Amino acid sequence: MSKPAKTEAELIAMARAELKVHSDGPDSLVISVVRDGDSWEFRADADQATRGKPGFPESVAMLVQIGDHLSKQYDVKG
Repeated sequence: MSKPAKTEAELIAMARAELKVHSDGPDSLVISVVRDGDSWEFRADADQATRGKPGFPESVAMLVQIGDHLSKQYDVKG
């Protein structure tokens, strides 16, 4: 059975919404979708100032968990 497909922008928006609920980290986190064959995951990046803010490591860890959860539910369009 195939999974429903979402665009990268939709997946990133879903991740941001979940991060706001579950994490108290910086909003300036740059999130991207990295594809690997049939699977995908989120990657986080930020400037040095953002990396030094409280909650940054926790936000990245939470993003990994969110990506794991969403990648089991959705494929990436395109």
